[in-house]
Amino acid sequence: METLRRDLGRALASVCPASLADRRDDLLQVAMMKVVELRGRGPGHAELTPAYLYRVAYTTLIDELRRLGARKEVALDEVEQGPAQPVAPGDPERAASAAQIARAVRDCLQGLVQDRRLAVTLHLQGHTVPEAAELLGWESKRTENLIYRGLSALRACLSTKGIEP
Repeated sequence: METLRRDLGRALASVCPASLADRRDDLLQVAMMKVVELRGRGPGHAELTPAYLYRVAYTTLIDELRRLGARKEVALDEVEQGPAQPVAPGDPERAASAAQIARAVRDCLQGLVQDRRLAVTLHLQGHTVPEAAELLGWESKRTENLIYRGLSALRACLSTKGIEP
């Protein structure tokens, strides 16, 4: 196993970009699991040649890149505080308007009941109802209702601030 780990580590190091260097041990562990699982299926399933180990390392890396690209994870605290607003060069009026809307949305979100705020925040981040339900540990129907009612309350709050959603 130690030899396999060393060889797979070399293969992974050859394909892993510097931006994922901090995840290399985790990727190695995932790759090891793939090889061990395949070997457990039967003796003739895969010969552990350097080319095969390189392929496992490469597919493990691709899976990780897809996972990272599929959904940029953002902590709920960061959303509530709000990211720094991008400034549109040459259009300060638009930048000021965008900042005002962002502040209004954050203020209105803070006024929601916590469960609604969490559900709506995940929805605004792009999570589907089933994903939000799984992340929050709630039933799908409850999450859907909280999102629906929370968005309605958010629209009403924004309307009172003079912003038509």
